[in-house]
Amino acid sequence: MSSIKVREGEADFNVPGAGKPCKTWYKVYGTLPHPHNPPLVVLHGGPGSTHEYLDILSELTRLFDVPVILYDQIGNGRSTHLPEKNGDVDFWTVQLFVDELHNLLNHLNIHDNYSVLGQSWGGMLASEFATRQPKGLGKLVIADSPASMALFVEATNELSKGLPQKFQDALNKHKAADTTTDPEYTAAMNAFYKRHSCRLDPIPQSLVDGLAWMENDPTVYSTIYGPNKFNITGSLKTWNVIDRLHNVQATTLLVNGRYDVTNDMVMEPFFQHIPKVRWVQFADSAHVPHLEETERFMQVVWAFLRG
Repeated sequence: MSSIKVREGEADFNVPGAGKPCKTWYKVYGTLPHPHNPPLVVLHGGPGSTHEYLDILSELTRLFDVPVILYDQIGNGRSTHLPEKNGDVDFWTVQLFVDELHNLLNHLNIHDNYSVLGQSWGGMLASEFATRQPKGLGKLVIADSPASMALFVEATNELSKGLPQKFQDALNKHKAADTTTDPEYTAAMNAFYKRHSCRLDPIPQSLVDGLAWMENDPTVYSTIYGPNKFNITGSLKTWNVIDRLHNVQATTLLVNGRYDVTNDMVMEPFFQHIPKVRWVQFADSAHVPHLEETERFMQVVWAFLRG
């Protein structure tokens, strides 16, 4: 396909407690409805990031004619911002984002037949969504996502031991002193990210753009997650989906990178407890194999969707 159809829109989203009308911004690549291929709905990470760094998944449309739907989750990007809800853990719940996904599926009239790909936090959200056995969910891709935050904390602490000692010392010192905005701490975090988040140099602009949205409006990230990967203080601190994974009926593909911050220990519960599951690891990737090994990623996902 030389050119593909692209359209953008907004779905009204009624959120009790928001205090104002809310909208979810979305982008559709390809044709809806499609005569053969169910659409793939893509859930971005963060929490509180935006769709840009996943825009490359439109390659699935260009190469294989799979309709791809991207959207900015409520709270950031081109969707409704709610900075007045910063710190409100009763408002920013997993259920809010599950409701938003249902609302978008209904708005696009695709709730009878679709697949979902969630990356990082998006995969956590996708697993939560799938455990509820939603109508119409065909296939599920969980990419670079933890099955529990306790495992994720354990993994990041273990991976940080591979950093040069000066960075380990900086992480420990500033976390203990609650001085995580110190440049020394930032340098240590960047060293960790270069190993375990994205190994490309330079970092793709699409990833930079998503991070910029989070810096400009940290409401969702700081409330649900916390200051950073080593200091989880938000409402996700005790999140765990493991005991509900047996409820996932959708055939599932797991994806992570060899150097991923969501390493094998963190993802293994998905493999152990989801009834119909397969797992592919990308040997030259960290946390974003769709950017680090794009061509292989598209082939792997397409083979799974068509199978």
